[in-house]
Amino acid sequence: MTKFLLVVHVIAAIVAVGPVTVAASMFPPAARRAFGAPGDADALATTRLLHRICRVYAVVGVAVPVFGFATASNMGVLGDTWLIVSIVLTALAAGVLALLVLPRQSAVLGTAEEDGVVEEVPGERATSARAATVRLAMVTGIFNLLWVTVTVLMIIRPGSTTGA
Repeated sequence: MTKFLLVVHVIAAIVAVGPVTVAASMFPPAARRAFGAPGDADALATTRLLHRICRVYAVVGVAVPVFGFATASNMGVLGDTWLIVSIVLTALAAGVLALLVLPRQSAVLGTAEEDGVVEEVPGERATSARAATVRLAMVTGIFNLLWVTVTVLMIIRPGSTTGA
């Protein structure tokens, strides 16, 4: 049963977390392209699609810690330091995604979708939009770094009996 749970946990991580990290990383440059070409429907559609991928797979990603807890329980490692650190980092990553990345993506997308906006100062909206995408890229990088750290901990597992 432990091997089955571990396989499902790893597959869920690949299928759910992978698309979020890639789509979230692609979103800021796609949004900059949408801002750079206000009438470009394809650039805006790409940005919408990337945001939808992030939202949907964030929900699907809940399966990862669920199967992770089940696997750890079966393995008897729930109290191990490496796992506790991984759990905390996973919770931080989920918080960054839910509280920072997704809302900022929604805000950037909303700005890109606005019609008939007249700039009071020429270029001000474009500068503000670029700054928003730069901040979003930074927050997304933090999210991705947290997941990389969790992945490394899951592979190395200090005190592992695999001998690796």
